Amino acid sequence: MLALAALCASAPAQPAAAQTYVETPILTKAVAAGKLPPVDERLPEVPLVTKLEGKKSAGRHGGELRMLIGRTRELRLLVVYGYARLVGYNEKFDIVPDILESVDVFEDRIFTFRLRKGHKWSDGHPFTAEDFRYYWEDMATHKKMAPAGPPRELTVDGVPAKFEVLDRWTVRYSWDKPNPFFLPVLAAASPLFIYRPAHYLKKFHLKHQDRKALVKLVRQERLRGWVPLHFRRDRMRKFDNPELPTLQPWFNTTSIPATRFVAERNPYYHRIDQHGRQLPYIDRVVLVQADSKLIAAKAGSGEADLQSRSLFFNNFTFLKANETRNNYKVHLWQTAKGAHFALFPNLNVTDPSWRKLVRDARFRRALSLAIDRTLVNRVLYFGLANEGNNTVLPQSPLYKEEYRTKWATYDINKANALLDELGLRRRADGLRVLPDGRLMDIIVETAGEKTEESDILELIRETWLEAGIRLYTRPLQREVFRNRIYAGETLMSVWSGLENGLPTPDMSPDELAPTHQVQLQWPKWGQHFETSGQLGEAPDMPSAQELLALNERWLTAKSRDVRQSVWIRMFEIHAEQVFTIGVIAGVRQPVVVRNTLRNVPADGVYNWDPGAQFGIYRPDTFWFDSGS
Repeated sequence: MLALAALCASAPAQPAAAQTYVETPILTKAVAAGKLPPVDERLPEVPLVTKLEGKKSAGRHGGELRMLIGRTRELRLLVVYGYARLVGYNEKFDIVPDILESVDVFEDRIFTFRLRKGHKWSDGHPFTAEDFRYYWEDMATHKKMAPAGPPRELTVDGVPAKFEVLDRWTVRYSWDKPNPFFLPVLAAASPLFIYRPAHYLKKFHLKHQDRKALVKLVRQERLRGWVPLHFRRDRMRKFDNPELPTLQPWFNTTSIPATRFVAERNPYYHRIDQHGRQLPYIDRVVLVQADSKLIAAKAGSGEADLQSRSLFFNNFTFLKANETRNNYKVHLWQTAKGAHFALFPNLNVTDPSWRKLVRDARFRRALSLAIDRTLVNRVLYFGLANEGNNTVLPQSPLYKEEYRTKWATYDINKANALLDELGLRRRADGLRVLPDGRLMDIIVETAGEKTEESDILELIRETWLEAGIRLYTRPLQREVFRNRIYAGETLMSVWSGLENGLPTPDMSPDELAPTHQVQLQWPKWGQHFETSGQLGEAPDMPSAQELLALNERWLTAKSRDVRQSVWIRMFEIHAEQVFTIGVIAGVRQPVVVRNTLRNVPADGVYNWDPGAQFGIYRPDTFWFDSGS
């Protein structure tokens, strides 16, 4: 279902003959007053033509799209949903050029990017190879800006890319060995931005700005130096600096702190529809901050035109009941995570007694066997979810039933037998104790953001008690939650499962190996890999070491068959070892859509990466039909 498109050398597309562009109504006054050039001068020579066919229709300009956010940091959704990328996923999950006019790839080692001539930043300044050079030379490889060197994605075996500017519109990145992660990280929901608006940021860089002027700015903002000043101005992901030019369809106009953020259309955006209308269709996006616990109620009362964040399956009945009254439809999109809810035993926990126990596969298997997933499914999801491990979903070509079911069928007798085999004796009241005499009370920590987590844990608590284990929950703020896990203070945590539950053999299996600190089951091992051994701990379990070796084998594989064999072996290890304890998958995501909002699919795949949630469906093509 998911695949990377073959990006090969091809002749650059040519502008359509005698193309007529349609001026955006809201911009006509600015054009007439000379404040903006006409649309044909604002677009690149070769704009990206988005053909709207089938269930999607060409729309009209205008309107304001309202969405609700729970926290200020969700302002970044303007970048996620805007989904303007150098290369991006289409609805078939192929990677295709977007901001770039074309991409030439040789042996997954040499990547030649051709920009669209005449493309401009949102402030009208040309977007050129200089913006890539600035990032590489003045940021990624600058000793003060990046003491540790370029991001990992721009290195292979610790060796950074060779970066070349071939001309004003062409740049090249090359390595001696393949870098299969390069294009996917550029297409991600939260991408690696390998370019910057150099004309703007040079004002805050010592190499390009007068020292006295910089010192003055640093003092005004009470910072320690020009580097923090530069970072504060450079908020490509956070999107909270209204002065920072962008290539996204809308640019933010509101500084923080605020509770209402307004984004205006980018008059220099590079996409058009097949009729010559510059995208986006919608003029303005407004994000209104509200208590996340109230967002479902507000969406149900008609306060959002498009909403998915902070909506959960248990809100569906309420949202459905208010459809007619408040002029919207609520759709249920498919989710693509390996598990909607999973438990993460921390193999790097610092407590020596617990560390020894959670590293024993028999203990993890026993905990999994002691969960009645059918009960969870029936009570909370009307029996509509998929029960089983945190693994690949049935729609993936790599799926095997055993990956989902092994050690994941409720069997309390078998669970107790495994715990007995481990020598975990029971007291007279039936509760088990650790070898050091402490009660086996497992504290499961959560980010406290979903009420359904508490409901699921309550059902698990009942059956774990039959195994002599008491379960307690500890809700925390997200940052505290993650920091405790990273430090090894957390025994067990709750999160969703594999980000990509629909892989093909040609997609990276690094989620299955200890490669990232954010992997809650082995954060210190992931940190060790991310920092090339400078921080964290080296994996000392043979199964984890094998996963790392398999991940490395996938990187150097020269055939699809070898890559597929790597995936299969990694899934086999996970099914047997139960590093994470999946409970439920395939829980549908409610999506509230205003009845007059067009081109939002009724059936979609709701996933962070790949997908960017709404991003792959191109919100710049959503439009309001005021006549409906």
